[in-house]
Amino acid sequence: MNICGYYPESINEGDGLRAVIFLSGCRHRCPGCFNPATWNFNYGEPFTEQRQQEIITEMANNPLLEGLTLAGGDPFFSADEAADFIDKVRATLPNFSVWIYTGYIYEDLIASVHSAEYHLLQKCQVVIDGPFVQSLKNTSLPFRGSSNQRIIDIQASLDFNDAIMLQI
Repeated sequence: MNICGYYPESINEGDGLRAVIFLSGCRHRCPGCFNPATWNFNYGEPFTEQRQQEIITEMANNPLLEGLTLAGGDPFFSADEAADFIDKVRATLPNFSVWIYTGYIYEDLIASVHSAEYHLLQKCQVVIDGPFVQSLKNTSLPFRGSSNQRIIDIQASLDFNDAIMLQI
């Protein structure tokens, strides 16, 4: 797995101050994507064990951070590796919230409880789902680029067996 970006602090990719990691690779290829270079799975730098530990240590040493956001590309195309990284983060920061972006819709991610995608989803608190749709672009929406994308509270959604929107 490669990463194509890392922001140690951001307020744009989730609620509060968050570290953000952009994972390389996406097959959705949404027209109007703000960063089509991230579609390439080899773009960026290898996300080595050493690099992962450097980022975890940096996050642990920043008392202002409220959580981690995984974006891309699309992290669900590297679901096993992304889930493993979240496990490493939680070993050091057990109460860190994790937000994740995807071009998939929530209902597709939960369709198979035995899939790597479902396993990854369960490790996160919030998912921003849905492909970017150029005709629905709306830059006034918090944390997303088009009005079809939803901000979903994952744990509440799994508990109620329905997509529950996060109240922001």
